[in-house]
Amino acid sequence: MTSQNISIVNRQTGIEKFEFVERKGKGHPDTLADELAEELSIYYSRYTKEKFGVVLHHNFDKLSLLGGASHVVFGRGIITKPIRVILNGRASLRFGNTELNISNLLYPVIRNFFKERFAELSPEKDIDIINMISTQSSPGKMYEDESIKGTRRFWFEPRDVNDLREKHHFGANDTAIGVGYAPLSKVESAVLKLELFINGEKYKVGKPWLGSDIKLMAARLGNDVDITLCVPQIANHVRSIEEYSSNLAKVREDITQLLVSLLPEFNLSISLNTRDDLTLKELYLTAIGSSIESGDEGVVGRGNRLNGLISSNRPYSIEGLAAKNPVYHAGKLYNLLAQEIADSIYKITNKYVEVYLVSQSGRLLKNPWKALVSIDGHVDEEVIRTIVIEGIENITKITDSILNGRNYLKK
Repeated sequence: MTSQNISIVNRQTGIEKFEFVERKGKGHPDTLADELAEELSIYYSRYTKEKFGVVLHHNFDKLSLLGGASHVVFGRGIITKPIRVILNGRASLRFGNTELNISNLLYPVIRNFFKERFAELSPEKDIDIINMISTQSSPGKMYEDESIKGTRRFWFEPRDVNDLREKHHFGANDTAIGVGYAPLSKVESAVLKLELFINGEKYKVGKPWLGSDIKLMAARLGNDVDITLCVPQIANHVRSIEEYSSNLAKVREDITQLLVSLLPEFNLSISLNTRDDLTLKELYLTAIGSSIESGDEGVVGRGNRLNGLISSNRPYSIEGLAAKNPVYHAGKLYNLLAQEIADSIYKITNKYVEVYLVSQSGRLLKNPWKALVSIDGHVDEEVIRTIVIEGIENITKITDSILNGRNYLKK
């Protein structure tokens, strides 16, 4: 890629008059779906790399979680119907004459994922796994005589390393856009820090009743910031409505103190568990601490964006980057790269910046179809172009970090 292919747009935005910021906590079904799918991709990638010397083609980005059923009263909560994991997507189930058993390979990862996150859950009894993995490639696979020389027919059933197209043509598998921006606003940063604080190991010491499916929404208009939270409790550790109310009061006190320290210049209003009805005893009381236990669903791509937030006033792609192939999938690599470039530019310029990278199916990943940087005020454009070019040239470092076990979705 050359510097002439990079567009730089100067913008004058100042401070936005309003913003809306959402975060789905680590126990939210959509967050669970994203993180589980990404862990499966990392595990599969590392396994096939070690066993065959290459990362075999796969995408687990259509994974979904279907809620079970639970029975909850004060002092006791149990799962009565299992949570269903729909293992959906595509993957290579063989390499040459060697077959891969997805059940043996990935099912233990799935059960361990839930075991690590939910102490009240029995992974063997409370998790059902439904394998919907396909080996069919996208359109382009043909059965003409000449096609035997190509790779599309063997995309998920490679005969050997030569059937992995990226080994001799490092091209985008799709036309997709990646978006990144920096820095976070004060409200964005506060929302992220608040959820990580409540769901953090340190805060949960001595609070076995505190669930993880915490959801936040912040709305700022001028200097007024309204924040609403849903905070679940775990029935086995809450014996009465008085305990439930006391626990909520403690959470309110702690989050108020934190928010005042994070946003001292704003007028704050905090709402907590607004759907609770104490008279009818309809409360956010759960068996394991997440709505996935009872009816709710989680789907890859519906949760937080790469930075851990859903900010309606900011640019973002609806691309579900979790569990896409880390070697060549443009929808994954370009989103990760756009954010890295944005962070690098902000670090040098101290100016708000947005980065857009667009792939073109089949085009070399190191030569984006479109690359655009939108930045507040005027800057040295050659510095910006150098950062972008260096980032693109080193795009394979993102793959390396994933293969080393980094899950970009974990905050």
